[in-house]
Amino acid sequence: MLLRNFQRRNPVFVVTASLLAVLLFSGFGFPFRRKKYETPISKDTLQPDKVLFDRSIKNIEKGNYEVARLTLNTLINTYDTSEFLAKAKLAIADSWYREGGAHGLSQAEAEYKDFILFYPNMEEAAQSQFKVCEIHYKQMEKADRDASQATRAEDECRQVLNQFPNSKFAEPAKIKLLQVQEVLAQKEYNAGDFYHHKGSFPAAASRFSYVSTQYPLFSGADQALWQLADAYKRMGDRFESPEADALTKIVKDYPLSPHVDGAKERLTALKRPIPQADAAAYAHQKYELENRKKTGLVGRAVGLVSGKPDFSLAAKSGTPAMQTMRPSVPVSVPEVAAGRSTGVSDVVGGVVGSTENLDKSPDARMSSQNGVVGKEGAGTGEQKASVGANGQESAPAAPAAEAAAPPPTNHPATAQQIKEYQKQQARAASKAAKAAKKAKPGTGDAAAATPATPATTTPDQPAKPKQ
Repeated sequence: MLLRNFQRRNPVFVVTASLLAVLLFSGFGFPFRRKKYETPISKDTLQPDKVLFDRSIKNIEKGNYEVARLTLNTLINTYDTSEFLAKAKLAIADSWYREGGAHGLSQAEAEYKDFILFYPNMEEAAQSQFKVCEIHYKQMEKADRDASQATRAEDECRQVLNQFPNSKFAEPAKIKLLQVQEVLAQKEYNAGDFYHHKGSFPAAASRFSYVSTQYPLFSGADQALWQLADAYKRMGDRFESPEADALTKIVKDYPLSPHVDGAKERLTALKRPIPQADAAAYAHQKYELENRKKTGLVGRAVGLVSGKPDFSLAAKSGTPAMQTMRPSVPVSVPEVAAGRSTGVSDVVGGVVGSTENLDKSPDARMSSQNGVVGKEGAGTGEQKASVGANGQESAPAAPAAEAAAPPPTNHPATAQQIKEYQKQQARAASKAAKAAKKAKPGTGDAAAATPATPATTTPDQPAKPKQ
């Protein structure tokens, strides 16, 4: 009833609705479905690859990394002339980087390296190398643990500064490099400190010398020099000059160090000149001490259970070490073996000139004994493998002073070993005294029977020559 009353009162509305229904059911909408796009897709445009790239970016943002990589690989394989080709390759690396994990980061590093190889002149190449630096930087461990990731991070951060020095990623890479080198220097210092407390002073000196030379911006470089000077002091008067050099470096390059006064006193005792402090070194150390942030109570508590290193003591300014220095030959190695002087060495070897000698004389290899190479096996090359190389009949005699001063050892005698040695010397001396009393003085037989008195030496010192 209501519908009929509405139709009677509004005839125009009824007519209009009827016409629309007829047009709709008669296919009026069909022309809209057949209408062409205003910007049709053709082979001359680059729109399909743009659609694929946008879709992959949305998948990366949503965390669908596998789907995003499949889409990007489709773009790369299908549209090899696309302007988004380089960005697609970079997006694949970014997807692995965001996915994380050991496998994901290793894949990301490989993709970033490929991008740098194919597009070295693009601005994103510097970003890719910086991401590789961050990959190893994030996987670093403390100084007392595995240092493989720290070593790789040092190399990759250096690469950013060497290959892209003018990019905006150079300064962040420099800061990370200083932090990485702080960890590597701390690792070497810990090893030197262990050897120093153990009494292996040659090994400790080698570690401390490497730390102070390779990483002068290390927060504990002055402490390393102080320990280095102490190690040289304990090794004897032969190392007075290296000890003085270490103390001089403390006074000159680290004027705000707490060991400056002790270094000056020791230099005075050694009758060595006391240098003036370097003004640039003073300003740098002052800046570092003022801007050094101490770790709070919460940070120290978290650091006990965390495997991540603490960078609070790392240098904030200065130029990091850009080249890896090869460690020097330890002082415990005989000098002749290190090639610094002549003398007797326990390093034996020789150069065989011709392989025919091995067929003619089966003992050609055995002819090189005690540093002497026989005539049949003598070499003619310029590189000397040892003292007896290149046909030398015998090794040159060592000077008396050098023979009387052997190199320091990393295995000093313990207190128990010294006591046993003293007991043996006392028993030998007692036997010699008893034999001398029994012998009759004045006879040749008694004089011949009198044994020689053994020299009293310590295990680390050779016997004094008999007058």
